[in-house]
Amino acid sequence: MAFNPLKEKGIPMDQQPVNWATLNVTPYDKNSVHPYTRTRIILMNGIEVEAAIFKHQFARHTDDMELKRQLAMSRRIEQQQQKMINWLPPGDESPLSVTIGYEQVAVDLTAWLARTEPDPYVKEALDFALIEDFDHLYRYANLLQMTEGKEAEEITREYTEIMPGRPTIAEHRHPYDSIRKHYDSKKAQMITKLHVMTIISAEQQTMNYYMNIGPLSPNPMVRALYQEIAMIEEQHVSHYESLADPKASWFEMALLHEYNECYMYYSCMTSETDNRIRDIWQLCLEQEITHLQHAGEMLKKYEKRDPAQIIPEDFPELTIFQSNKDYIRRILANQINLTADGTEFKSVDSLPSDHRYHQYQSLVNGDGFVPSRDVIEENVRQTGNEYRLETEGPHPVEWLRTSEEVTI
Repeated sequence: MAFNPLKEKGIPMDQQPVNWATLNVTPYDKNSVHPYTRTRIILMNGIEVEAAIFKHQFARHTDDMELKRQLAMSRRIEQQQQKMINWLPPGDESPLSVTIGYEQVAVDLTAWLARTEPDPYVKEALDFALIEDFDHLYRYANLLQMTEGKEAEEITREYTEIMPGRPTIAEHRHPYDSIRKHYDSKKAQMITKLHVMTIISAEQQTMNYYMNIGPLSPNPMVRALYQEIAMIEEQHVSHYESLADPKASWFEMALLHEYNECYMYYSCMTSETDNRIRDIWQLCLEQEITHLQHAGEMLKKYEKRDPAQIIPEDFPELTIFQSNKDYIRRILANQINLTADGTEFKSVDSLPSDHRYHQYQSLVNGDGFVPSRDVIEENVRQTGNEYRLETEGPHPVEWLRTSEEVTI
């Protein structure tokens, strides 16, 4: 059945504020929660954080008091949603366990977006960062085993393999090589715009989480690994945000933000297995329908544009969390040696010896202290082997099949 949120009935804005008892939700049970319920919660928290950041920036770039008030009203509701969602993880779930969930989001969300992305260049960008986040999951999984004696598969279960991706040590690139070509908002399909907005939100939330949680640990190795990977997450935010067309107006971007929230809550609602959590997705969807319609009215008022000319009659293919093992193995096998050269992706071997990639590598990795490498060496020293979960056979890249190669 077609679903066009511009034509649906939402909750009136003056009925959307809720009391503290409604916001102070009961957390999920960390031992029984489905991995993809956890990933949906992490993702939608990121979507709502992006909504707040965007609306604050919008408000800082206008002197129209009525517009500021409308942004403040919808932003307050977005913050209610964010608090409700972000309070679902329980207090007895360690930050490192939550981190495994963040990386499962990065892996299985990015793989799904890449598999369903029609724009070849955007797909390239998704595939490129996918196997970097895949490596982060492997590094954090080894840290979890080493520091908490816990296996990451207790969190991810059998849905996501855990093994090396493009080694984190090789991911550090000059900032100039983090910028991509942007799509044309007048020509791009809606699903491309939604994919880019979603992955920006997810990577931004991961960056924020790591740079805030990392220094809170007293363990030097924990602090060091979070610091290194947080730098890559900032690089990924630059990578993804540059894909969006900067020529779109504030009002068009506001409309797309609200549409993406409707789309993502609808996607979550249709695939959620926990009835209580599904009710939260449905509530947020009904609120966002009204936000979208208000954004459409602003577009009409300030730009004399009809939102129906931007918003399609039905949602594109929904974004679903599911296992992507075969797809990820194919990307690993074909793209492990890629890096970025300007806006293009090239084999590291094709770069000249004086390329800025090599110069930047020598700066950040030059003193021999590389946390993402050292955590594997230390886990091998403490437990006798590195941690992996290879359910589909040996690693598709031969030189990554042993810990000796991974720690070079």
